[in-house]
Formats: sequence, structure tokens, C-alpha cells
Amino acid sequence: MSLRLKGIVFPALTLFVFLVAVPNVFAWGVQELETEKIAVTFCREVDRGGYKVVATEELKKWMDEKKPMLIVDTMPYEDSYKKNHIPGAKQLEFPIPEMKSLDDRKKAELVKLLGADKNRLIVFYCGFTKCTRSHNAAMWAVKLGYKNVYRQPGGIKAWKEADYQVGTVK
Repeated sequence: MSLRLKGIVFPALTLFVFLVAVPNVFAWGVQELETEKIAVTFCREVDRGGYKVVATEELKKWMDEKKPMLIVDTMPYEDSYKKNHIPGAKQLEFPIPEMKSLDDRKKAELVKLLGADKNRLIVFYCGFTKCTRSHNAAMWAVKLGYKNVYRQPGGIKAWKEADYQVGTVK
């Protein structure tokens, strides 16, 4: 005799749970090595850059609290920023490879955007955690003497995954 649970035969329910759960148990940790590699690379970038980190939810909370800050999108204007960016963010593109030097033109652009207040709260972001555009920008802001510099690692991808509003340019 079968035990019925809200119209479903118990053995069938047990089989279903087993078939769904077992592959996930065996899949646990399958991507862990890649996750670890990303995490270690990120930690080393933060250490070299001398900046702080802010999570997507925390940045949204700061924005909701109207905390005074400058948010900088470091992605390309046409291909990314125009399509979606964190509302209120300014745009200044940075390259992906770690920048060992900053040319005079890019330095002037960065200083103009960041302003004279070296204690201003500044948050840089790019596309996603593995993207290093925001690392370059944050690192150079610190090298230029800015003291309150953050990097939001998840970038616009995490922002959109959190289902937060995005800005666009028409």
C-alpha cells in the first residue's frame, strides 16, 4: 500500500527528489577550482590596488540613503554604458590589462572626473568580477592620492542580476 501526500504517490515523490538532488550533490564543487582562481586573482588585485570593496547590495543601500559619492563606469561608452549603467554613474573607459603606467591624457581625464576632494567617496565598476577595468581605475585613483576608493566587483552584471534599475543613454 502506498502513502499518499496531497495526491502524489509517496514512492514517486521520493524518486523525483532523488533524481533532482543526487546530480546536484555530485555537482557540488565542480566549479570550485574556477571560483577559487577568480577569488584569489581578485584578492591580489585589491591588495595591489590599495582600494576597498563594496558589494552590489551595499552600493544600492548607499544610493538609497543618498550617500554622497561618485560612481564611475569603466566600460566602453558605445558598447556598454549607453545600453545600461548604474543610475547616476559617470563614464570613463579603462583598459582590461593591468596598467603599469598612466599616460598624461588619461591621468588628466581621471583627475578632472574625480575632482579636487581627495576624501570623496568614489566607486568604480565594470562588467563583472573577472573584468579588470575597474581595478585599473581604482588602483590609479589611489596612486593619485584619493583615499576613499572602492571597487564594486560584480559590475553591471551583478547589478542587473539583483534586478536593480539601470540607466541608458538615447
